[in-house]
Amino acid sequence: MSNENRPVKSTRGDVARFLDQVARTPVRTTGEQGRLIFALDATASREPTWDSACRLQGDMFVEAGKLGGLAVQLCYYRGFREFFAGEWCTETGTLLRQMTAVRCLGGETQIERVLDHARTESQRKKVQAVVFIGDALEEDADRVCHKAGELGLINVPVFLFQEGRNASVERVFRQVAKLSGGAYAPFDRTSADELRALLSAVAVFAAGGRKALEDFSHRAGKDVLKLTQQLK
Repeated sequence: MSNENRPVKSTRGDVARFLDQVARTPVRTTGEQGRLIFALDATASREPTWDSACRLQGDMFVEAGKLGGLAVQLCYYRGFREFFAGEWCTETGTLLRQMTAVRCLGGETQIERVLDHARTESQRKKVQAVVFIGDALEEDADRVCHKAGELGLINVPVFLFQEGRNASVERVFRQVAKLSGGAYAPFDRTSADELRALLSAVAVFAAGGRKALEDFSHRAGKDVLKLTQQLK
C-alpha cells in the first residue's frame, strides 16, 4: 500500500476512549442485547493501519448506545493459520487488553474461517452483524462466497470494508456482502470520516435493526444511505 492511502496512526489513548465508550453503553432493557463480531485481517500488509482500524471503531457505539447497547467480539487472523476470537465484551479492560496486545504477522488470509466462526457463534446465540476490515483475499473465492451464502440463510449480514484498491478483491468482497445480506464500502486515508459513519451505521443496525438504520442513515448523509440501500 502506498503512503498516500495510509490513515494517520492512533494512540493508545484513542483506543482507550473507544473502549470507555463501549463500557458506558447500556444493556437493553427490552429484548436481548445486540451482538456484533468485529473481524480484522492482522497480516503484515495491515500493520501500517492497524491502530487506525481500532480508532475508527470508536463512534460505532455512540449511536448503538442510544438503542440499548451492543456486545462485541474481536476476531482477527495472522501468521500461520493463527485465528483469535475473544470474549463477548462490553467492558473496557478486557477489550483493551485484547486490542493493544495484537501485533501484525505475515501470513495468508483466513476470511473463510471468519465466516465459519460467525455461523457457529450465531448458532449458539444470535449474531446481528459481522464487520470485516481487510485488504486482500488469497483463498478460493467460490468457497468464501459459499460461506457468505450460508450466513445469508441464517440472516447474519457481513459488512466488508476494503482497504486499498485491488479490483479482484473488491469483486469478491462485494459478492460476499450481497450473498450474506450485508454491504460493502472501500476506505483509505481520505475517507476516515466516512468509514467512521459507516461503522456507526453497522452498530446501529446490530443494536436496533433495519428501521433504526434507516432512521440513522437519513441523518448521517449520503455515504451511509448508500450502504443502507445495499441491504436486502
